[in-house]
Amino acid sequence: MDNLSPEVQRAVSEILEAMKKRDTEVAGALKKVEDDLKGEHAKVQEGTKDAIAKLNADGQALQGRLKDIELAVARAEDGTRTAKKSPGELVIEDAEFKKWAPDVAKSSETFRGQIRVGLKTITSLAASAGDGVFSDRRTEVIEEPLRPLSIRNLLDVGRTNSNLIEWVQEDVYTSNADVVSEGTLKPESSITYDRKTTPVVTIAHWIRATKQILADFPQLASLINGRLRWGLKIKEEDQLLFGDGTAGNLLGLVPQATAYNTALNGANDTMIDTIRHAILQVRLAFYPASGVVLSPVDWHFMELTKDNENRYIMASPTSRLSPMIWGLPIVESDGMHNGDFLVGAFRLAATLLDREDAAILVSTEDQDNFVKNLVTILCEERLALLVTRPKAFVFGAFPAASTT
Repeated sequence: MDNLSPEVQRAVSEILEAMKKRDTEVAGALKKVEDDLKGEHAKVQEGTKDAIAKLNADGQALQGRLKDIELAVARAEDGTRTAKKSPGELVIEDAEFKKWAPDVAKSSETFRGQIRVGLKTITSLAASAGDGVFSDRRTEVIEEPLRPLSIRNLLDVGRTNSNLIEWVQEDVYTSNADVVSEGTLKPESSITYDRKTTPVVTIAHWIRATKQILADFPQLASLINGRLRWGLKIKEEDQLLFGDGTAGNLLGLVPQATAYNTALNGANDTMIDTIRHAILQVRLAFYPASGVVLSPVDWHFMELTKDNENRYIMASPTSRLSPMIWGLPIVESDGMHNGDFLVGAFRLAATLLDREDAAILVSTEDQDNFVKNLVTILCEERLALLVTRPKAFVFGAFPAASTT
């Protein structure tokens, strides 16, 4: 206090003495409150409330005097500086405080510090604290499930370095073998052959994107590539099954398969019986069947087949065995139509030849890509399907009664 003027020093000393006196009076008032609460009626008496209110008013007056001194000192140090208001001044000048102040003396809650001054509810709205809340952004892009693929895995797979495959197939074999007597002319047999050609076909599709989005969204390129490759394989599977061989299509398994002999059907046949008849038909053509292709729906109902005692015939519901029927693997293909089936000696009778594996090509030199900052993403493959022994396949439909 040595650097203060004598007048300021005296004022400060008076205030300090007054505050010490007030502290003593506050202690006494609190003791009086405690005594009142121990009384018969256990409540604060009106006289005690008045004393507390007076102490509160005196305390505010002393605080005001201190602030006046603080401002005077600040102005003396820098006459051009505007003194910053203290928290106490802000409280006293607050509109809510001014509304509350006249009623302070009426409440004994003063000493509990329950004074609400200028408070507002903080919310997540933009006008409040909303700008401080950040979303939890996940980087993974959730894609739709992909259709399972299965037919390629059934076939013998090789490669070719040409755009056309030529091969020779036995056409007609006539055997006249017989037992002959000595000196008798021996019989003659005959075989004819047919030269076959199978072209390599192209399966392709593309998508266009801007250079900016591929640069700003690095994951997008791999997502597009994955989708394009899978779309290619879905078309490949459909072609392997049902391609009609025209206009650049593969000639698939089903168009070349032998039609199912419905004369083998019995009156009370189930779907299980029908498959066994087809296996027999393949066997009668002298080929060993190696698999059965069904739609997921038909395999579902086949597995649910029960006997007269309501027991499952195919397997136990708790079994985790691979799908099998009559010792052959069941291949579920979403490309197979409901109600149809294909049985055959797949690896023995058909070969898939890859000319060019599925590849992704990216180019800006497509149409007006260059001037529009676009890129074309192309996915394509080239392949051929040789069904060298078509009699090894039997295709047909389940009798209507067996599917109900």
